[in-house]
Amino acid sequence: MCGIVGIVSDTPVNQRLYDALTVLQHRGQDAAGIVTEDEGRFFLRKSNGLVRDVFYTSHMRRLAGNIGIGHVRYPTAGSSSTAESQPFYVNSPYGIVLAHNGNLTNSIELNRSLYQSDLRHVNTTSDSEVLLNVFAHELQIQGKLQPTCDDVFAAVRAVHRRCRGAYAAVALISGYGMVAFRDPFGIRPLVIGERQSEHGKTDYMVASESVALDVLGFKLIRDVAPGEAVYIDQSGELHMQQCADNPRLTPCMFEFVYFARPDSIIDGISVYKARLRMGDALAERIQSQWPDHDIDVVIPIPDTSRTSALQLANRLGVHYREGFMKNRYIGRTFIMPGQTQRRKSVRQKLNAIGLEFKGKNVLLVDDSIVRGTTCNEIIEMARDAGARKVYFASAAPEVCYPNVYGIDMPAAKELIAHGRTNEEIERLIGADKLIYQNLDDLISAVRTRKAEVVDFDCSVFNGEYVTGDIDQAYLNQLEALRNDDSKSAKQELDDETALVDLHNDD
Repeated sequence: MCGIVGIVSDTPVNQRLYDALTVLQHRGQDAAGIVTEDEGRFFLRKSNGLVRDVFYTSHMRRLAGNIGIGHVRYPTAGSSSTAESQPFYVNSPYGIVLAHNGNLTNSIELNRSLYQSDLRHVNTTSDSEVLLNVFAHELQIQGKLQPTCDDVFAAVRAVHRRCRGAYAAVALISGYGMVAFRDPFGIRPLVIGERQSEHGKTDYMVASESVALDVLGFKLIRDVAPGEAVYIDQSGELHMQQCADNPRLTPCMFEFVYFARPDSIIDGISVYKARLRMGDALAERIQSQWPDHDIDVVIPIPDTSRTSALQLANRLGVHYREGFMKNRYIGRTFIMPGQTQRRKSVRQKLNAIGLEFKGKNVLLVDDSIVRGTTCNEIIEMARDAGARKVYFASAAPEVCYPNVYGIDMPAAKELIAHGRTNEEIERLIGADKLIYQNLDDLISAVRTRKAEVVDFDCSVFNGEYVTGDIDQAYLNQLEALRNDDSKSAKQELDDETALVDLHNDD
């Protein structure tokens, strides 16, 4: 999962891109990058680390120009080296930089065809560089010295024909403008907003989540539709066109469960209200399955589960308490590579308030259970703090299948719910009782009549992959790449920082 942003303005955009990336930091903490353009030249700064650690004052001064894009990353396909951080650049045609959120499911075949047919070289293992080169090739074969918006849309149309999987992307075409597009299923989110500039003109912004627009004072126009492309040309004129033959809006359910900020609106759905309804549904499930429960207090595992936990407590008529204090300088454990690092970080990240646990029957609420490592550690912490009984509730159903669309959910064998009964999971995590959300209830909680969502990608829960191109052979290949043993064997983080001016101008 990553976060992307792009801004077209008539004033410098470097600070606004930085501010937007800090708002989107929850979507990726492995690396960050910004590219701006000024007078036909790109200026790039990217490196491993948090936004605040990647960009210093000297870097910001170098990021000149009134148009630019930014990216925050955590790795799925590819490694965690600085070379894999985004945005990526190609010099032909025109000079293009691109940032991407998602995962291409046919990147291996695309890489082969790029080399054999398109005569293009891909320098990293990132599928984002593959996506960039596909787009660049399709734009180049339009054969125009000065591409029009129709040429740009034709290139995006070809991208949709060639690329499978999930992708929300934003790119700069040197001297011509900014283009953003979303895959035909709309799996990964993308919004567009506008605001009046200091000179009375219209600034445009695209981003992964609407909250980035809010913070920068942009008004949400709408979500970019599945298969749609947005092009803002050099003069600041907005063009939008549907570029897919059969678009179908099926956003990723895990955006609403975990990844997105609660103050975001995705495809017309308030993430906050969806999580409130998740709490309602989970409370009804508890009341139905366990009417004589002896829960004394509901405690969320911060931060994502707070909204659901509060609503659940209200519906059950029991106390809601903040029992864990969070160290906000530790990253999100879900997106930390390696099981050992995730386990170690839990104790560094959370500290229990003993008064809220001692002698009580506690219901801990989390947004989901993936590997089970985190909740096992937290249950131990609750018992160490004096809890009499520790129950555990998940606002999402059992995560049983890998994600192939840009979320680094591991090999199936590393998912605690894969092939196990509720009772077996209960014993493994050390809970006195375990309650999962029902999938139909989750879908009902997120879906609203006002939104145009056809369905949701719930593949991590039901194994049904909406793109229709995933078989067991692909999952086996994915498992070989994503399991923790493979990662620890091949990943060496490149901690060097490099300011890259693509024209080598000091």
